Amino acid sequence: MLAALISISIQIRPDLVPYAGPTPDHRVVESLHGNVMAGYQGWFMAKGDGFEPGFVHWGGVDREPPTCTVDMWPDLTEYGAAEKFPTNFRHKDGSTAHVFSSTVKETVVRHFDWMRQYDIDGAFVQRFAVTINPDQPNGWQDQRTNRVLSNCREAANRSGRGFAVMYDTDFDRATCERLMKDWSRLVGQMKILETNSYMHHAGGPVVSLWGFGFDHRKFDAKASRELFQFLKKPENGACTIMLGVPNDWRSWTDERIDLIKEFCTVVSPWNVGRYGNPEQAAKHFERFWPGDLEFCKEEGKDYYPVVFPGFSWTNLRKFTTPLNQIPRMKGKFLWSQFELVKKYGMDMAYVAMFDEVDEGTAIFKVTNDPPVGQFVTYEGLPSDAYLQITQSGRNLLKGRPAQFPFEGSSPNGGS
Repeated sequence: MLAALISISIQIRPDLVPYAGPTPDHRVVESLHGNVMAGYQGWFMAKGDGFEPGFVHWGGVDREPPTCTVDMWPDLTEYGAAEKFPTNFRHKDGSTAHVFSSTVKETVVRHFDWMRQYDIDGAFVQRFAVTINPDQPNGWQDQRTNRVLSNCREAANRSGRGFAVMYDTDFDRATCERLMKDWSRLVGQMKILETNSYMHHAGGPVVSLWGFGFDHRKFDAKASRELFQFLKKPENGACTIMLGVPNDWRSWTDERIDLIKEFCTVVSPWNVGRYGNPEQAAKHFERFWPGDLEFCKEEGKDYYPVVFPGFSWTNLRKFTTPLNQIPRMKGKFLWSQFELVKKYGMDMAYVAMFDEVDEGTAIFKVTNDPPVGQFVTYEGLPSDAYLQITQSGRNLLKGRPAQFPFEGSSPNGGS
C-alpha cells in the first residue's frame, strides 16, 4: 500500500499536485446570482520567472529597441522585488519599466487580494485549448497553464474568492477529446473540485466553454455532445455548463441550439467590441437582451451578461488600429453597462477582463505613468479606479446604495 502511494505521488507533476492549504469553511460561490466575476487571463510570463520562453504576451520588451504587444502598463507599485522583471522600456525619467509574470504565485495572490478588497466575487481562469496537451505534458505551455491555475486556486482559497475554469476552445473532435482528458486530470490528479472556493451554480461546479458557435471556431455536433455528456457525469463533477456564445446565438436552427437546450445552464453572449459608447451599448442590449431573456426564461436557462471597460490593441496590431479604439470615458462607459444590466433586471455580471492589457480591457491596477511609447492610461483616475467602479457596480446589482465613484473628476484626477 505504501509503495502504491509513493508511486502515485511520483507520477503527479508539481503543477498538478492537489491543494493542501487553508480553504474557506463554506462554499464561497454557491450561485452566480448576486455576484460579479472577472475573467483572468493569467498568460503573462517574463524572462527569469523559471520558465524557458522568456517574455510571453508582453512582446519584444527585451529587444533593442524594445517593442510590445500591450496597450496598458501595469502599476507595479505594490509588487515585491521578486515579482518585477526588467524590460528595455524606459520611463520618461530614464528609469527601467518592469512587468510581472502570472507564473509567480505571489503576484496571483496579490491580484486575488485586490478582488477581495474590492468585493469582486471571483474569477474565471482562462484555459486555452491550444496550450494544454495531456498526451505530451512536458511542454512549457502545458506546465505554465497548470501553474497559473494552481496559483489561482491557492489565491482564491486564501482570499475567500471563487474560481472556475473557462476553456477558450474549438469544438471539433480532436479538441473535445483533449478537453475531456484535461478535465479528467484536473479532477483526478489536481483534485480541482475538492475545495470550497471552486464556483458552483445551479447545484454543480461551473465549467465555462467559450467559443461555442463562433464562425471562426471549429464545430462537430457529435463530439460536442460527447463532451457535454462527459462533463455531466457524476464522476466528472456533474458540472454546470456555461457557454460563451456570439450575439446571434438565438437565431440558430441547427444542432447548436439543440445542444444549448439540452446541456447548457448558463448562456453568456460575448459583448467586447460590439459597441463603442453608452448609447451604442443601450441599442445593442435593446436589440438582443429582451429576446434572449425570454428564451432563457422559457427554457430554464440563466443569462450571464458581459460588460467591459474599453478596448485598445494598437501595439498588438502593429499600429494598424487607433489607440484607445473604444474610449473608457473615465469609467463612465463601464458604469453605463452596469446600469443597463440592472435596468433589465439581472443581478450578476461577467467583467471582461481583470488583467487583459493586450486588448486594453483590464480593470486591475494600471499606471498613469507608462514607459515612453503608445499606451492607454486611466486618464488621471487612480490606478484602482476600475476596481472601485466594479465594486460599485456589484452593489448596484445587489440592490444596495451605489453610485459612480468619480462624478466630477477632473482631467488630473481627484474630485
